[in-house]
Amino acid sequence: MLSQFRPAIVILFLLSVLTGVIYPLAITGIAQVIAPRQANGSLLQRDGVVIGSALIGQTFADDGYFHGRPSATSAPDPKDATKTVDAPYNAANSAASNFGPTSVKLHDRVKTDVEALGGSPEKPVPADAVTTSGSGLDPDISPAFARLQAGRVATARKLPEDRVQALVAKQIAYPFLGLFGETRVNVLALNLELDRLAPK
Repeated sequence: MLSQFRPAIVILFLLSVLTGVIYPLAITGIAQVIAPRQANGSLLQRDGVVIGSALIGQTFADDGYFHGRPSATSAPDPKDATKTVDAPYNAANSAASNFGPTSVKLHDRVKTDVEALGGSPEKPVPADAVTTSGSGLDPDISPAFARLQAGRVATARKLPEDRVQALVAKQIAYPFLGLFGETRVNVLALNLELDRLAPK
């Protein structure tokens, strides 16, 4: 009987070591050599202090900053653990709202957001300005949404709008090889450049 179990136990042990120790260490080592910044979380710093990641969005509410797209992530309600409360860009609970097209709550939120941005049937706003991403953590916005916010940011920072628009243009990232990904602007990186241009 033991002779039948021995090969299975040996294979289990060898595969556990191979896939649970050797493979992860090898991939981690290769990643540290080939792409250390990405392997360590694509962290962004200001004055030597890490303030976020280029891969996870953050909430910016001040008029003097560019805002990210809406986030539907949530967190447990501190008053009632059986319920949740809105917690935008909560990386511990990455998720979409799962509201469908007939959801009254979704309709009302989008309508309110469109009105706040000055949108109308004649003057539509970019889709990412009022819709959430699947993860709720999207760090990027479309160039159109960034340009839409430039006037507000320029007014709050007391800067000429064309200067803010030029900053947006410099921060646009294009699809890899012209094929993979979307044309986008990283909100945190853009706001860091904005602080360098006109500190608050």
